[in-house]
Amino acid sequence: SGPEDTLFGFSVLQHEADGEKSMLVGAPWDGPPNNRKGDVYKCIFRFPKTKLVVLCVSGETALQNVSKNLRNSHLGMTLTPDSPDGFLACAPLWSQECGTSMFSTGICASVSDDLEPRETIAPTAQRCSTYMDIVIVLDGSNSIYPWYEVQNFLSNILSKFHISSDQMQVGILQYGEVAVHEWSLNDYQTTQEVVEAAKNISRQEGRETRTAYAIHMACAERGARDGATKVMIVVTDGESHDGEELPDALAECQNRNITRYAIAVLGHYIRRQQDPDTFISEIKYIASDPDDKYFFNVTDEAALNDIVDALGDRIFTLEGTLGYNQSSFHMEMSQIGFSTHTLDDGILFGMVGAYDWDGGVLKEGTNGRIMPPREAFESEFPLELKNHAAYLGYTVSSVIVGDWRRLYVAGAPRFKHKGKVILFELSDDGDVNIVQALNGEQIGSYYGSEVCGMDIDQDGITDVLLVAAPMYLGSGNKEAGRVYIYTLSGVFVSNGTLKSEEKSQDARFGYAMAAAPDLNHDGFTDLLVGAPLEDEHRGAVYVYHGNGIYVIHDYKQRIPGSSISSSLQYFGRSVSARLDLDGDDLIDLAVGAQGSAVMLSSRSIVQINVSLSFQPHSINVIQKTCQRGGRESSCLNATACFTTVSRSPGPHSNSFGRNPYTRALFDESSHRQTQMSVQVHTGQTVCYKLPFHVYDTADYIRPISFSLRFRINNTESGPVLDEGWPTTVKKSIQFFKDCGEDDVCTTDLVLQAHMDISGTSRADSQTELSWCFPCRQRPYVIRSPRRRLAVEVQLQNRLENAYNTSLTLHYSRNLHFSSLSIRVKHNADTRGNTLIAASSTSNGCSVLVGGRPTEDRVHRSGLQQPLV
Repeated sequence: SGPEDTLFGFSVLQHEADGEKSMLVGAPWDGPPNNRKGDVYKCIFRFPKTKLVVLCVSGETALQNVSKNLRNSHLGMTLTPDSPDGFLACAPLWSQECGTSMFSTGICASVSDDLEPRETIAPTAQRCSTYMDIVIVLDGSNSIYPWYEVQNFLSNILSKFHISSDQMQVGILQYGEVAVHEWSLNDYQTTQEVVEAAKNISRQEGRETRTAYAIHMACAERGARDGATKVMIVVTDGESHDGEELPDALAECQNRNITRYAIAVLGHYIRRQQDPDTFISEIKYIASDPDDKYFFNVTDEAALNDIVDALGDRIFTLEGTLGYNQSSFHMEMSQIGFSTHTLDDGILFGMVGAYDWDGGVLKEGTNGRIMPPREAFESEFPLELKNHAAYLGYTVSSVIVGDWRRLYVAGAPRFKHKGKVILFELSDDGDVNIVQALNGEQIGSYYGSEVCGMDIDQDGITDVLLVAAPMYLGSGNKEAGRVYIYTLSGVFVSNGTLKSEEKSQDARFGYAMAAAPDLNHDGFTDLLVGAPLEDEHRGAVYVYHGNGIYVIHDYKQRIPGSSISSSLQYFGRSVSARLDLDGDDLIDLAVGAQGSAVMLSSRSIVQINVSLSFQPHSINVIQKTCQRGGRESSCLNATACFTTVSRSPGPHSNSFGRNPYTRALFDESSHRQTQMSVQVHTGQTVCYKLPFHVYDTADYIRPISFSLRFRINNTESGPVLDEGWPTTVKKSIQFFKDCGEDDVCTTDLVLQAHMDISGTSRADSQTELSWCFPCRQRPYVIRSPRRRLAVEVQLQNRLENAYNTSLTLHYSRNLHFSSLSIRVKHNADTRGNTLIAASSTSNGCSVLVGGRPTEDRVHRSGLQQPLV
């Protein structure tokens, strides 16, 4: 984290140098409140701790070769990879001071892998019109009087000059009989310095005025700069004593393209009442033509101060006429570096403020600098809309289409207030061919403020282009944001929008986007989208997966900033996903927030194969093998085996837990469920025995189902289960039925029944048996005082086992069921126990018999007549 007021986290970039991986973080408002120079920080990840150190490239260091005026330059607003070895840090608000004007042309610093600035890139920075070398040739002979008035003049005129290494330089040569350099052009670097120096100049004195000699000396003034406008100001109060040499001296000035201002001080002539016409003629000869622009005369030394403003204004009118690049008028507010995009052969810059904020693009590459003129985009940006501030170049990128052509992409989010994105070709000559234009649909949505091309199947061809409109108004007039999907089909065609959290809130979904190289290891490129205003400005980042040549519209994961820290604000304002930062061979995410930058570690994806087996293979309830809870039981072992396979690259020795569950009665807990943690290592198979037992049951037909559910215990770190991978394994174990090799039970059930009333005996043999009173041999009547009636039923199985056998006893409504008794008559080969359950209804009694029915069972039921 860093100070919030520095906007630490405004930009993030994953970086690698000499095997050391780090996260670069821009803090463009770093510095005191009155001078936000900006800076870039380097976060080095040395686990288990993260070390934060200040990057050695600060705004002042990186830009020192371009300008000393670094005030409010805001370095670090943009960070871009600069292949193959370094990165680009940009300060789009960097401004040039030209006279009294400030021009925000922008600037970038190219930084090497060892974090040393290699060069500064300022393609739109123009040389100021105030880039001048000015030499004042000052007469210091005896006739100049009083001297302090001359000093006042020097101080006043020098204070008007904008003196710096990239604007004006001033040198002073004083002469009389000899010429003396008071200081050279490059001796002083500020206006304050030269004004103070002028106060200390004393008069040279001398009886002669050798003006030609002084001009000749001034023409060769030391410290002159190539390309600077050359200006000479001659101040004298008398005719020269070497006038015959003036033509040669002035010819030399002409050859050096020196503009000459000449000032005639008439005080000496007026005091002596002499005619100054010859003197004035000579001074006009010295001055450049025309005289009304370059010649001045004053009555005396004190009057020099009266022409200071006029002289200064005339000097500044040289702007744009000598050595000034005319195109700078269009580039003066270009803000280069507001957006950048790395190409194979250079860098593409957006010039959002160029051409009166209509915007533009510039390519700096191996073939030189290519800057298309404003007219190159006229077909989509008509010149009559020049005052509408389209902001072309707010974002820039490129795509590769089907015939392996590279198309450049530029967004103009303010075009007609709805926004536009253009895809175009750019030749080395600066010719533009606009191939396609995409238009926004809602006013003020800032459509085109962010674009992202994705090669999803990683075949070198761009499959999807995403265009963000982060200020798109959703329900409740909230800035929900929207990201449009365009798929390549000859041209890019609309394919809907990405889905985010359905909630009426400010989100600015799409404020930042970045392609991520295959986060889930399915071979397809994935996508990150930031929504820094979600959750009341806490922010969130969305993860979308690619599939085939498409991006899945529904998000796979939403990472809210509040889940990381309750203090995070604007989480998702910048995103980057290029490198493995923690050494596990998995791509990690870098996310910027307000005053913070977050590194999110990816987790490996595993597939867990689970198998279940039982020993013995079936449940034998006849031969009990153990006692559990004081009862004879059938005991078994379930063996659960786990084999883990990782889909992720690299070694993964992480172990993680699984929780199995079952419906059986486990020996350890005597419950139908148990839970345990096991350790599974990638590439290994581990097995665990789970002893369980089975009591007697009424149902021997339906097998017992053994269900094992598992999950990864550590949800905060370590691997994650592959998407869609099953987490439940079920297997059934049958009861041992002892019905021969075919395991099909063939039965022969014989039923005999009689009552304690004569004539009611009946016997039958069938699979499903029922016995009822209407099946009697002779009529009978139950009368009071007889209150009880007994029914005796005998059931016998003469063949293989019968399971789930039932007896149903029906009786009339005037009788009530009273009781049931069961007698089991065992045969010699009886094996096992019998479970019998009985229930009654309003007009019947059902008896369920289970187990091994090779026994004879006698059931005696009592029926009772109600009292009348």
